[in-house]
Amino acid sequence: MKRTILGSLIFGLVCSHAFAADLQSGIDKAGIDQQVRAQDDFFRYSQGKWLSDVEIPADRSSWGAFNVAQEKVEGQLRSIIEKAEQDKTRQPGSDAQKIGDYYASFMDQARRDALGLKPLNEERARIAALSDKKGIATLAAHLESIANASPLDMSVRQDARDSTRYVVGIHQSGLGLPSRDYFLSDKDARLSDIRAKYQLHVEKMLALAGHAQAAQEAAQIVALETDIARAQWSGVQNRDPVKTYNKLSLAELKALMPGFDWDAYLKGAGVAGKIDSVIVGQPSFLAALDKLIDATPLPVWKAYFEFHLVSSFAPYLSQDFVDENFAFRGGVLAGTKENRSLQKRAIAEVNRELGEMVGKAYVQEYFPAERKQQVLEMAQNFIIAFREGIDTLEWMSPETKLQAKAKLAKINVKVGYPDKWRDYSRLTVERNDLVGNILRSREFAHKLAVEKLGKPVDRAAWSMTPQTVNAYYSQTLNEVVFPAARLQDPLFDPKAEPAINYGAVGISIGHEISHAFDDKGSQYDGEGNLRNWWTKEDGEKFAARGKMLVAQYNGYSPVPGYNVNGELTLGENIADNAGLIMATRAYKIYLKGKPAPVIDGYTAEQRIFLGMAQARRGKARDAALIQQVKSDPHSPSEFRVNGSLKNHPGFYDAFGVKEGDKMYLPPDQRVIFW
Repeated sequence: MKRTILGSLIFGLVCSHAFAADLQSGIDKAGIDQQVRAQDDFFRYSQGKWLSDVEIPADRSSWGAFNVAQEKVEGQLRSIIEKAEQDKTRQPGSDAQKIGDYYASFMDQARRDALGLKPLNEERARIAALSDKKGIATLAAHLESIANASPLDMSVRQDARDSTRYVVGIHQSGLGLPSRDYFLSDKDARLSDIRAKYQLHVEKMLALAGHAQAAQEAAQIVALETDIARAQWSGVQNRDPVKTYNKLSLAELKALMPGFDWDAYLKGAGVAGKIDSVIVGQPSFLAALDKLIDATPLPVWKAYFEFHLVSSFAPYLSQDFVDENFAFRGGVLAGTKENRSLQKRAIAEVNRELGEMVGKAYVQEYFPAERKQQVLEMAQNFIIAFREGIDTLEWMSPETKLQAKAKLAKINVKVGYPDKWRDYSRLTVERNDLVGNILRSREFAHKLAVEKLGKPVDRAAWSMTPQTVNAYYSQTLNEVVFPAARLQDPLFDPKAEPAINYGAVGISIGHEISHAFDDKGSQYDGEGNLRNWWTKEDGEKFAARGKMLVAQYNGYSPVPGYNVNGELTLGENIADNAGLIMATRAYKIYLKGKPAPVIDGYTAEQRIFLGMAQARRGKARDAALIQQVKSDPHSPSEFRVNGSLKNHPGFYDAFGVKEGDKMYLPPDQRVIFW
């Protein structure tokens, strides 16, 4: 997902161009590497000094502008959470009590060390009591309710073909590594090494849990997960919203997977009697899983569920479990040198499980009320820019343009925080029960989701908390959402002339709006329904542009031997490219015909491109980059910057890029969608 808004309008509303000379450029001059030509490598030109001078913190797998913003938010949340924990006047059941006691339960490492694995005794007993494979359905449903891994993932979501109602979706799951590639890439030495280390990690976890045959069970678990991976669809296949929409009656579901007790599963998940159909993401996976359950001995399944239970809760147990979990998931998978401090992990956990409760306090203290309206007004410039862009497309027919503009007109923009907050009154938090708090929080979230069934779609709900440094577009709600925490430095500069901010944060509006028209979002209409509104010819032209962009990004390699997957990242790459074009257009709309100032020797358009690059600055460890290209729909930072600019006609004019320069693409190879 993503980039966001702000800055530009703040000064646009209070400053005129008559005072442009008094404004700052907002450019991080100290980060620029003048030894690199902008025309050859803009990513390193714009931040080469920063890249060489800044070390990735030992407790991070990557570092960049977004991480700096997250660190700032973390400090703000620490103030809120510690204040709640120290509040002597808090009442039982109050927000302060729940926030404070949740935090205290995490921080009490001594108690966690004394308890060891005891807090999971009841959950482990459920697995130990499994006497036949028919019981796997009931167990899997329970594990779903506590957000624990099993081969099936159930969710309550909007119906992609009728966005006015909620449905139950069933999708593939069940792997302990980031993607199926880690299990199936036998010729890749690095991934094979990670897989071997994963098996050793499984063994160590089981040994810590008291398993006498840990080595044998670990080998069986990895073999089972490899079979699960073979049955799974790829990340590229899962991006197809049509192929992953398979509406089945309950009778058809049972026929697809006849050996599985679906009645028990649906009852255990709390949805029995509330639905008469489900949306299956990968039907062939369910058919294969049915055979795999039958072919795999029950003791192997029990060991599998036991490992994933312990793995899921390892960060909240005694120090030996914490350390082993980090050694593999942080060290091997991401290349991180050391675990984050206990305090930082505690803050993150409270923030994750009590998100809107913490968020309510966050916006009251750190998000000025007037900022919401400022950003909403700024977003309108991008809506206008997109509408004008549709009008000027030479490759799209008038018929499809009308449909595109109709969808654009229905996009809802949300900024800052929800209009109504989640009610946590039914959630119990106890000061001396960390694992219990986590179990109750996960069950609470599951019940909230299930209770949506049969009710009108809640269009006021958010999928991110206000304190999240991110943004998103929802296809089925047709909305773009920009949380409060995304609207802060270093992602915008309130002292700068707006151009830098149209690049640094304003581009995010363009990026998110563009998701409504990327290769996946463009298959949904303005009501959020999966419906083809394209003419056949226009659809083919759009797809042809997509293939060109896929080929471009397939050629990018952040680590030797590991290339970006242009198909997996296509949606984000379209949004990056279109979002940057929208940012330059929206800035011109902001100017209202007035001349753009030159500041610090840079034109306004140059500052837009520099602002975009500064906001996307980042460096990552090789292990993290490999994980990213294997599982993440976003391209690494370097290619989000250079890849977008190579396709932007304005970049060539702004920096005088010519044939022979490394950033140069011939006009017929530049891809422009919107």
